Amino acid sequence: MSDLTLPILDLSQLDAGPEAAARFRSALAAATRDVGFFYLVGTGVSPELEARVQRVAREFFDLPEADKLAIENLTSPQFRGYARVGGERTQGRIDWREQIDIGPEREAIADPVNDFDRLVGPNLWPEALPELREAITEWHDRLTEVARRLLRAWALALHAPEDWFDRHFGDPATLIKIVRYPGVDSDEPQQGVGVHKDSGVLTLLWVQPERGGLQVEFDRGDGERVWIDAPPVPGSFVVNIGEMLEYATQGYLRATNHRVLSPRAPQDRISIPFFFNPALGARLPVLPLPDELAAQARGVEQDPSNPIHALYGENALKSRLRAHPDVAARWHADIVPTWT
Repeated sequence: MSDLTLPILDLSQLDAGPEAAARFRSALAAATRDVGFFYLVGTGVSPELEARVQRVAREFFDLPEADKLAIENLTSPQFRGYARVGGERTQGRIDWREQIDIGPEREAIADPVNDFDRLVGPNLWPEALPELREAITEWHDRLTEVARRLLRAWALALHAPEDWFDRHFGDPATLIKIVRYPGVDSDEPQQGVGVHKDSGVLTLLWVQPERGGLQVEFDRGDGERVWIDAPPVPGSFVVNIGEMLEYATQGYLRATNHRVLSPRAPQDRISIPFFFNPALGARLPVLPLPDELAAQARGVEQDPSNPIHALYGENALKSRLRAHPDVAARWHADIVPTWT
């Protein structure tokens, strides 16, 4: 395992004057060009909110199985709600975790025009834990503010107008996953989540203190790739970019492979990723880089079996159908062959 570490960036530098803000933007561009991941501190998210979200997440997973299964995602055409251990897959292999998926609260579209319109709809909230909805709604709003500030900083760092991403995002298609990785009795590393890149634009990840397991693939530049451990840093989020930001910058910024290894029993691990993505119907265009940056763009790293779409809804639908084949088979069997 490499002894390399992820860079740490302080968002509060954006409020510390022009020179500090310029240093932050430069560090942001470098971190996401060279690594694709970094720790973010100084977000303004209060320790009290963080503690409350951690508490209700733990309380959810401590509910009786019947209460969790009452909101199982098999009952949701929008892939919302609870997925039991083994209920999600990465690259076709089972991930060893349980989770609840929460998206924008909407009415379902009765007559969808696009296949991805099927993802629009209500969340499933546990009746046995009403506090979850209140805490996660506040969490969503605070992290949305952080995500917007990052995107504006990226735009300026890439010599684009500050509102470039705002203009092309529309109403964001956010997704929050509250995840628990059970401990396993094994001397060999086990797949909590398999190797993958995020399919959207931006991810903010909260990880339970003192619980490792996240690993990031790092290219040393000499053809050798190594795995970097990314243990939680107090008061921080782990931030990474997704394939759509790589697409928008034509590879100047690069989405990075990562994975999660299961903890050793009797420990478990809770993490809460927040995915900030464009509206399902928004098409993120290629950002017009200045010549000196465009010359450093490496092109989009395409997997022929997993294409990157400029229209976010197409990426989201493809990912949901592949990750939850049981939900896909129950509600969307008519479109599965098209997207998987």
